[in-house]
Amino acid sequence: MDRPSRLLIFARRQRRLVKPALAGIVLMAAGGFALHVDHAMRSEQSFAPMRAELGRVSGLPVVEIIVQGRNMQPEASVLEALGVTRGDPLLGFSIEQARRRIDRLAFVEHATVERRLPGTVLVRLTERRPFAVWQNQGRFVLIDRNGQVVAQQGMNGKDAEAFAQLPLVVGAGAPAAAAALVDALDTQPTVRSQVVAAVRVGQRRWNLTLRSGADVLLPEGEEVPALARLAQLEDHMQLLERPLVNIDLRLPDRLQLRMRPQPAPDAADSGRPPLDHEQLPGSGVGKDSPSHIAPEGSAPTRRPA
Repeated sequence: MDRPSRLLIFARRQRRLVKPALAGIVLMAAGGFALHVDHAMRSEQSFAPMRAELGRVSGLPVVEIIVQGRNMQPEASVLEALGVTRGDPLLGFSIEQARRRIDRLAFVEHATVERRLPGTVLVRLTERRPFAVWQNQGRFVLIDRNGQVVAQQGMNGKDAEAFAQLPLVVGAGAPAAAAALVDALDTQPTVRSQVVAAVRVGQRRWNLTLRSGADVLLPEGEEVPALARLAQLEDHMQLLERPLVNIDLRLPDRLQLRMRPQPAPDAADSGRPPLDHEQLPGSGVGKDSPSHIAPEGSAPTRRPA
């Protein structure tokens, strides 16, 4: 048998030497990364005095503070969270700490803070847009489209007036389901214009309160076809303006209407006793119709004045 060539023997020796070297390189890289992370975590605290001194001796004061993208969040609260005023050293504050404070404000989704020489601090805001007002247990709070509560602990009269154009949703579970309902209402502008509140019932379906005072009982998960049906009824019967207690659309093949109580007839009338249900043209609802089931859930109250 031939002896291994010198080249093969050399290659085998090199492989035995390379493996420990690679392991050492990996360990050194991991250690360096750990030191870098530890340094980054400590830098804000350890270099704060140095940064303040650098700002003092640099001779660059803050001349202008610009806030962009602000509509809902009061500017005074942004400046307070920034923690910088005109005349302060431009290099004497932490951009990261200022950004974190601004991010915690109620209407702020995300913020960036920049220094611009020779003396400008620029704050850019991406705001959370209020989508609806949520009434729950007598309190009113703003929610965004995702159903998250805007970080306010309630609304005063001024807030309620400012956000009066937003939809009012009521009850437990309403925030999570509000966007789907509002989107469904947007497909039927005639109906939406008559809705003053939406009450979540059993965290599974909605009752709509109309300007007339009537309640519309919607079926679970079938808001879009039910609202389209209601819009057709409005076109043919002007149903939304009638003196009704409620309009029950929970059954797709049946419409139940409950009329408001009628005053007793005068003695000069024919003597016909008043009916609980009046016949409405095209509705199929009259005195022989099944009695209406009273709506579930709590009724909305007035927003704070």
